[in-house]
Amino acid sequence: MLDTDLCWCGSGKQYAECHKSFDERLNSIKLKKFRGQCRPPRQIIKNEKDIEGIRKSGIINNGALDLIAENICAGMDTETVNLLAHNYIVEHGGIPACLNYEGYPKSICVSINNVVCHGIPSRDIVLKDGDIVNVDVTTILDGYYADASRMFMIGDVSPKAKKLVEVTKECMELGIKALKPWGFIGDVGAAIQYYAHKNGYSIVEVLGGHGVGKEFHEEPFVAHFGKQNTGMLLVPGMVLTVEPMINMGKKDVVIDPLDNWTIYTKDGSLSAQWEKTVLITETGTEILAY
Repeated sequence: MLDTDLCWCGSGKQYAECHKSFDERLNSIKLKKFRGQCRPPRQIIKNEKDIEGIRKSGIINNGALDLIAENICAGMDTETVNLLAHNYIVEHGGIPACLNYEGYPKSICVSINNVVCHGIPSRDIVLKDGDIVNVDVTTILDGYYADASRMFMIGDVSPKAKKLVEVTKECMELGIKALKPWGFIGDVGAAIQYYAHKNGYSIVEVLGGHGVGKEFHEEPFVAHFGKQNTGMLLVPGMVLTVEPMINMGKKDVVIDPLDNWTIYTKDGSLSAQWEKTVLITETGTEILAY
């Protein structure tokens, strides 16, 4: 590519003033095939317009989760939680990404106690004292996605359940801390795995984080277990989610055969999850949705 050509990232800038130095650094890094190291494809590197689009979508997504945090309580059915998020997103110009995604019937996921993820909101499911609840919200604004989930502890939660929620959040934060420009994606899983196992918990391995931007799920897959210095190279402009699912019991999960969405722990143990959308910058990270 010539210096005066428009950059491949779609920024509209000349290559020399946009991604030329980035490409030179990327190509200078020697990768180790036996560790599964690879360079990220260009199509997942976001330009300034993309990042701003995801950031604006994240503002709406954050607002929806803030509204839920202010209102969620014992006695509330999960369809009411769904409507709080749905109405907020629509009123602020967004689209609830989950609604009708591959047939999913609601605008958010609400997963209680032994539900790992993809719990379907319902008038028949009522939150009660002692529940731990994950609410997962994804918003589309002007074609850009932002994705995040939070845990909520309803009323008087047992010390064991509270610890699981707190350790899971710490796992997510440690995973995000391991996201460093010019590091490797395996660093994220290694940090989460060490801390979860140290606390006696297991990690759901068949599900993980993902790239996000103009699609709900983009490359790369973000495993929440693994080894340092393995996998895809992390570079500025990548946007992905870190969303560990941590079980109090074993790691195995099962999917509800009736709705083909709800995923439970196989042994019935409690599960918790936190999620943020994270941008990798030249100097570290920026949280775009939380």
